[in-house]
Amino acid sequence: MPKLKTRRAAAKRFKVTGSGKKITRRKAFKNHLLNHKSSEQKRRRLSGAALVHETDEKAVRLMMPYS
Repeated sequence: MPKLKTRRAAAKRFKVTGSGKKITRRKAFKNHLLNHKSSEQKRRRLSGAALVHETDEKAVRLMMPYS
């Protein structure tokens, strides 16, 4: 049986935590059109990484079989 392929788009967007139990992602709305957003909003709501929701986790894991 051939090796499973990793979806490269998913591999660039998601990272598995050290324990392997959770998957992290980047938050949306922090790419452009940031002038009208307050620095408080950008710092608090948009900074840092977020966890992939458990309902989406199975789909992401299927895209990255070796992670």
